[in-house]
Amino acid sequence: MTKDPYQALDAEARVLMASLLEAATHAALAVVRDDGTPSVTRIALSVEKDRAPVTLISDLFLHTKALRAGRPCSVLLGEPGDKGDPLTHPRLTLHCVPKFVTREDAGYGELRDRYLALRPKAKLYVDFADFNFVRFEVKDGLLNAGFGKAYRV
Repeated sequence: MTKDPYQALDAEARVLMASLLEAATHAALAVVRDDGTPSVTRIALSVEKDRAPVTLISDLFLHTKALRAGRPCSVLLGEPGDKGDPLTHPRLTLHCVPKFVTREDAGYGELRDRYLALRPKAKLYVDFADFNFVRFEVKDGLLNAGFGKAYRV
C-alpha cells in the first residue's frame, strides 16, 4: 500500500495559500474541449474579498465555450522564482466550477470595481459586449509548498 503523500492542512499552509491567492495577477486555466482534449492558457486574475478567483474573458476566447458549458476546470497559481529549481517554488492548483457573472447580477458593480482597482488596464475592454466575468467556485485543490510539502485543500 502506498503512503498518502499529502499532509494535513496546517496554519502555515493556510497562510501560504492566502499569500499565493493575494499575489496572483494571472493564472494558468485548464479546461477540457468538446472533443475531450485538455487545453491550458494564461488568464488575468483577480481575487474577491472572499478569496474566490475571478477573471474577465471574451466570448471569442476558445476556452469560453468549455466554461459556458459549466465543465469543471483548474486554475494554477504561483510562479517560479528567479533562482533554483522551478519545482521547489510554491504553487496552488484549484479545482473549480465556472460561474458567469452577468451585468444584471447583484454584486456585478462591486465585482467590476474591485477587478478594475486590481487590473486597471482592463478598463479598456471591460464594458465590451463580448467580455464577461467568470467567478471560479473552488471545490478542492492541491497546495505544493515545495519539495516534500504537499497538502490537499
